[in-house]
Amino acid sequence: MVVTQENVAVNGSSRLSPQEIADILRNRIRAGELKAGERLPTQAELAAEFGVERGTVRQALRALQEEGLLNNVSKGSPPRIAAPGPAHGGPQPTMVALGPRLTDAFSAPHVRIDAACLTVETLMLALSEPLRRIHEGAFCPDSIDVRILLPSRDIALAFPAPVDGNDESVHERWLSQRNAQGHVLRHNLQALRSSHRIKVTVTFRALPFTPPVKLYLLNGAEALIAYYMITRREEPTDSGTLDMYDALGTESLLFSFAEQAGRRDAAFVEESQKWFDALWETITTDLTLS
Repeated sequence: MVVTQENVAVNGSSRLSPQEIADILRNRIRAGELKAGERLPTQAELAAEFGVERGTVRQALRALQEEGLLNNVSKGSPPRIAAPGPAHGGPQPTMVALGPRLTDAFSAPHVRIDAACLTVETLMLALSEPLRRIHEGAFCPDSIDVRILLPSRDIALAFPAPVDGNDESVHERWLSQRNAQGHVLRHNLQALRSSHRIKVTVTFRALPFTPPVKLYLLNGAEALIAYYMITRREEPTDSGTLDMYDALGTESLLFSFAEQAGRRDAAFVEESQKWFDALWETITTDLTLS
């Protein structure tokens, strides 16, 4: 590559900042000059092109990775241009769509996942791929911060709920699943502290209501939302049959809003993050998994 006029910094300076380099590369990606799946030049080649140190280039690449535009910045080979996630092309069932989006999020050096949901079943299962990538050495984030909002055990849930309104076993069944899945998720993430020396924080807080939707916020740059679809169903038990209204969580369509997709999406991501933060800091309470 050659140095072009776009590489000359404003104010007469020949030294570009990491943000300016990120802006140039971002424009090339959006213009189609750099296509999904292609590798970028090496950091040494980019440093020579822009007339800066490799550290400056590295900062720019990490910024683009956090935006979801690059993959594998931390590896030795040049990063690739990220392909648009499947959720961006249209809604898909949560169990299908969440995994790839989480995997992309875990390629960032500092991972932050916020979730508001009925249980962590889908999140627990979707984490298997990014965790596999970490264990095989493809990813190695410096930190992982996960915050999860779940309904309090002390409220009467809107769903799942018995059809006749009198069977406490439905609530106890949900509570047992909520706690067991939460323990597994936290254990799998916190194990990275000793195995990979990653700083991991997993925190739960209790909602005073039943969330009508599930919301996932990835690195503050993407919001994924799905409606809980309620259905009546029967489930066999040792003592009979549970007749209940329950949610089809894993089958609900997941809609993606990405910060870099435009003003409308960016506004949705920002407002969703504000909503989550407000709940976290005000009407929710500490949640201890029994």
